[in-house]
Amino acid sequence: MASSSPALLPISSSQPTSATSGGGSVQSQPPIATPAFRAFISHISDTVRNGLSQRRPWAELVDRSAFSKPESFSDASLRVRKNYSYFRVNYLCCLAVVLAVSLLTNPFALLLLVGLLAAWLFLYLFRPSDPPLVLFGRTFSERETLGLLIVSSVVVIFLTSVGSVLISALMVGMAIICAHGSFRVPEDLFLDEQEPAATGFLSFLGGATSNTVASAASAVAARV
Repeated sequence: MASSSPALLPISSSQPTSATSGGGSVQSQPPIATPAFRAFISHISDTVRNGLSQRRPWAELVDRSAFSKPESFSDASLRVRKNYSYFRVNYLCCLAVVLAVSLLTNPFALLLLVGLLAAWLFLYLFRPSDPPLVLFGRTFSERETLGLLIVSSVVVIFLTSVGSVLISALMVGMAIICAHGSFRVPEDLFLDEQEPAATGFLSFLGGATSNTVASAASAVAARV
C-alpha cells in the first residue's frame, strides 16, 4: 500500500504588477516628477515667508500725520524713492492684493490663467519625459509640447481678457504706490541702513527666487 505524501502546493512570491495593454506590460509612471514639484512648492513658500518677514508695520504705512503735499515734482519723486526703499515689501503686498481682486472679479480670466500655469507645470516642467505626452490619440514630442504651450500662452495673454486684466491691475497698483509714495513724508523713517540694500523692487526675493528658478531649470534639464 503506497504511503500518502503531503500535497505540494505551488507558492508564488508576490511581485508588483503593472497594467497590461495588448499583451505588453506598461510600467506605471507618476503624472509629474514629485520631488522636483515639491521642491518648487517649498521654494515658493520660502520666498513668500522670507518676503513677508521683511515687511514694515502697516501702521507706519497709513499714518495720517505723516502725509503732506509735495512741494514739487522732484520732491515727489524723491519721496517715492525713499518710501519705496523702506516700504517695498508692503508695496508689493498692495500690488498683489490689487492683482488678486482684479482676477477674482474676472473669473474667466482667472480660470484661463490658472489653466495656463497648470499646463506649464504638469505638461512640461515637472512631467517625466518618458512616456511621451499623448493627447486625443496623438503623441507629442518635447519640442511639439513646448511649442504648443508657447502658442497657448500667447493666445491666452494677448488674445483674451487675461492680458488686459493683468495690465490694468498693474497700472492701478503702481498708481496707488506712486500716490502714496508722493504724499508720505519719509523724514521719520530710518532709511540709512535700507538704501544700500535696496537694489530692486523684488530685491528681497533674490535668494529664494534664484533657488526656485534653479529647481525648475534642473527639472527641465532632466528632460533633455
